[in-house]
Amino acid sequence: MSMPVKHDFGKIGEDLVTFVERGVNKERMNFLKDLLEFNGFDVIVQEVEPTEEGAEKSYNIAVNDLVFNPVIWVYDRKLRTPDGHIVNEDYWMQRNDDFRPQYWER
Repeated sequence: MSMPVKHDFGKIGEDLVTFVERGVNKERMNFLKDLLEFNGFDVIVQEVEPTEEGAEKSYNIAVNDLVFNPVIWVYDRKLRTPDGHIVNEDYWMQRNDDFRPQYWER
């Protein structure tokens, strides 16, 4: 799975938001929420009820910064982890915690 390319806008309640990811599980939602809040974003989480019986709830995660685009922020090296590392694609996508090599070194 790669990073979403589309810059996705919409509304949650009365708030106009940029959707970071839609339909994620609780673990992914918590990861992104913590990371984005650490980087100074106001995060809005919307619970999505399952359409099928017995399925798990999913979550839409968004920020109220309309110019935020995760692809740009990750590849421009603007996001940091709480321990000071620069967020790369592998960390964002939760593939691993290895901050080297950067995507251009693959």
